[in-house]
Amino acid sequence: MSDPSKSVHQFKVKLINGTERNLSAYQNKVLLIVNIASACGFAPQLKELQELREQLGTEDFEILGFPSNDFGRQEPLEGIAINNFCEANYGVQFPVFEKIMVRGEQAHPLFKFLTQTSTPRWNFHKYLINKEGEVVDYFFPFTKPLSSKVKKKIQRLL
Repeated sequence: MSDPSKSVHQFKVKLINGTERNLSAYQNKVLLIVNIASACGFAPQLKELQELREQLGTEDFEILGFPSNDFGRQEPLEGIAINNFCEANYGVQFPVFEKIMVRGEQAHPLFKFLTQTSTPRWNFHKYLINKEGEVVDYFFPFTKPLSSKVKKKIQRLL
């Protein structure tokens, strides 16, 4: 059994609709946690993230999107408007959470935990989490979700 203090499963987060979700609900799933922003030049990656989710299935894999306004004020939307944007423009069906801070003193505890491995320098920084909830890799924003590098690393964990 893995150490809970080294796992994302110890955290509670709020979905975009305000419902609290314990990340332990994702035990035994490989996760790709991404800080997203609707007005970012990387926003088209939302479509690729959704395609990746569809290709790999949702039984053992999930993508978790965390909107953030930390970089270039590129998340001007609030609340459900973020989710509506993601669905309408990119067909996003994966869980989108409340807008949070992902860096600095005010960062959400989940991201303080994630940044022990790599601090996001921009939107669409991706953290790969194994089924035990441990951070096993990360990808910079310019790494496309459908790249063979990302897909191979996820498939090895499934």
